[in-house]
Amino acid sequence: MLALNLPPYSFKISNKEGKKYIFDVLRKKYVALTPEEWVRQHFTNYLLMHKGYPSGLLANEIQINLNGTKKRCDTVLYNRDLTAKMIVEYKAPDVVITQAVFDQITRYNMVLRVEYLIVTNGINHYCCRIDYATNSYVFLPEIPDYAFL
Repeated sequence: MLALNLPPYSFKISNKEGKKYIFDVLRKKYVALTPEEWVRQHFTNYLLMHKGYPSGLLANEIQINLNGTKKRCDTVLYNRDLTAKMIVEYKAPDVVITQAVFDQITRYNMVLRVEYLIVTNGINHYCCRIDYATNSYVFLPEIPDYAFL
């Protein structure tokens, strides 16, 4: 798999019937190792180990209902009261982060109304903070530590 712009970590990979699987520490199971999953596992580890995010408040593959259609948010960070605080959208390293990617996460946010949105392909990471009072947003220079959210 491709090297990413994220700290390395010790991952668990298994082979089953000719396919590779990686252990997802949040879902506590092995999942198919796709390029996007490679990014998810590295980024999740980065949030947990380097940014201090509590594993009990992060969840992968969260289903939402958007205009009568079931969609899945890649990762959601929850507040302690279990309201959503942040959505993270992952793309494979070879996928360019375009306006269409931001449009996708914005549609998810129509349902969850979070304060932070992150989009990453493992190489480039973008984080914005939404201010609903002024109906505006600002891109942050880096992914915030959990303590500063």
